[in-house]
Amino acid sequence: MKAILAMRRAAFFVWVCAAISTADVRLPAILADQMVLQRNTYVPIWGWADPGEKIAVNGSWPEAQEAQSTASTAGKWLTLIKTPNAGGPYILTIKGNNTIILNDILIGEVWICAGQSNMKLSLDGYWDDPIMKKSVETADFPMIREFFVPRVASALPEPDCQGQWQTCTPQTAGSFSAVAFYFGRELNQKLNIPIGLINASWGATSAEAWTSSETLMEFDAFRNAVQRLKASTISLFDDKTYNKIVDSWKQKISSIDAGTKAFWQKPDFNDSDWKSMKLPSPWTGTDLSKTDGIIWFRRQIKLPPSWTHTDLELHLGLIDDIDTVWINGIEVGTTLAWLKPRTYRIPASAIRAGLNTIAIRVIDPRRGEGGFTSKPEEMFIQQMDAHLKTRISVAGVWNYKFSHPTPIPDIPLSEPDKRVNQSVPVCLYNGMIHPLILFRIAGAIWYQGESNCYDPILYRKLFPAMITDWRNQWKQGDFPFYYVQIAPYDYGNNVYSQAIREAQLMALDKVPNVGMAVLMDIGEEKDIHPVNKLDVGKRLALWALANTYDQQNIVFSGPLYKGMKIERNKIRISFNYTNGGLVAKDGPLTDFMIAGEDHVFISAKAVIEGDTIVVSSPDIQNPVAVRYAWSNWARPNLFNEAGLPASSFRTDDWPLNETTQNASKNK
Repeated sequence: MKAILAMRRAAFFVWVCAAISTADVRLPAILADQMVLQRNTYVPIWGWADPGEKIAVNGSWPEAQEAQSTASTAGKWLTLIKTPNAGGPYILTIKGNNTIILNDILIGEVWICAGQSNMKLSLDGYWDDPIMKKSVETADFPMIREFFVPRVASALPEPDCQGQWQTCTPQTAGSFSAVAFYFGRELNQKLNIPIGLINASWGATSAEAWTSSETLMEFDAFRNAVQRLKASTISLFDDKTYNKIVDSWKQKISSIDAGTKAFWQKPDFNDSDWKSMKLPSPWTGTDLSKTDGIIWFRRQIKLPPSWTHTDLELHLGLIDDIDTVWINGIEVGTTLAWLKPRTYRIPASAIRAGLNTIAIRVIDPRRGEGGFTSKPEEMFIQQMDAHLKTRISVAGVWNYKFSHPTPIPDIPLSEPDKRVNQSVPVCLYNGMIHPLILFRIAGAIWYQGESNCYDPILYRKLFPAMITDWRNQWKQGDFPFYYVQIAPYDYGNNVYSQAIREAQLMALDKVPNVGMAVLMDIGEEKDIHPVNKLDVGKRLALWALANTYDQQNIVFSGPLYKGMKIERNKIRISFNYTNGGLVAKDGPLTDFMIAGEDHVFISAKAVIEGDTIVVSSPDIQNPVAVRYAWSNWARPNLFNEAGLPASSFRTDDWPLNETTQNASKNK
């Protein structure tokens, strides 16, 4: 995976701050049409405007009272507006020098849905699964909305993100996170209120990437990485210096680029002899599949006369790696970070009624995939005024021509590029969580841990610290945080995923107002992404329904280890959440092991006695410890009467690197 350039990202941050502090009222992306606002509270509404500009915010619900604010000298403003009980659709009006009208607003419950690939995987990622397929086909849930946070790693805390809200329909549900969808559907059906799902997820990412620098500085393991990152951004706000560097680099590109020399960006340039391809498309499967260098793209778009009186916004999705864009020969921007969705403001002075020429110079400077890698619906041009957001697609057939091969002049500040990506501590918090922390939420659900299996002891402190960090950032107190205990999977030797499950189990006692969905029964030995996301979402929802929404008579957890008592040559294990009794599913209990003072575990007999289990072996007369499903891969069978599985556990705290940490002896 290619990385975001830290200093270039910061330059974008500077550009955003400069642009929005001298413009009319502007809102962050998450405050938009079709959003869900948290009910029965005061929700922040914020944005940017001219310094000193007075802002008024009004909701169309009966209880709404006008909220007012004045933009600061930095061009920022924030106010609070009271929300009613669940309902909608409503209209939200924000008025300053200009007026923004947000339509189809619902009031309900809003949840952050975050983590790595098992949270990220969408319903259409399992299209061969009949349950998932039916879920999409029947997904007519107008009261469920999802906001997808684009995947962005950043060296600095971002003020905003891209993305848009989508209403859940059979046409859109396929792109929803499967876990978030099933969680939201369960809440919607049980509570009969609107549910907002904010999907902030990225595959193969670790918890430290989702944690702020303030918290990571408390860890010896991450302090140096955070300090290096800060050191690389000390002079980032000197935009004159940075822009000078970038301009110098662009001049070098122009000196070798045949397209720049021949003015391929000009609207009257004749590109009739160029090849054509449909965009968006990566290079794979085209005659550019083995191409590195500079490629130009051109297309004409017809715009109505009414669009010539206001600034427009061009969206191009993700482009691998670097692009510069011209509209009718006027340069509107350059992006140097390949994981950043392209959004360019087009001044009204550059727009013509009728045909307008878009020219894009794409630079792919290194081996690997290149091209336009987003979905067709992410390529469009629109008016800036919120109440006039008519879109015209720019996806489709474009003409293209290869201009110059590699090597390309060194990209500015390429060294930070190697440090800032989705694996770097703090960078996903900066790029994907920080833009959200003013948005009022009910709570969070979390599915992650696989990428931290290589240091499970550190995770015991890191995971609770991340939860606390998010709560400190949101300033909403100890909001509910419900997470998934990772499923069994064959990680191979020297990986103790059972110890990550143990760390997640420990978090229940370390952090208030949390809950854990156990997946011991749905893991897949050779697939780290279990197909069964339905039960994952429903089990997370059980915690929320019982503990956040006070629904009665709900069993929300399987048996969790409570304590042990040695009884001569046996050990009695007690549990929390037995809820009607313990159950051995499909035969006698399996996956129990017992050890004596030699720390050697052997298979054991386990028998249910009331709400306890008695574990023994005729080969061990003086037992000292018991383990259950203590391995990377297991398919154990201990449940409670409600059909919820027990978590794996151990009664000892012996070092993980002992050669006997797994079953090593069967007598």
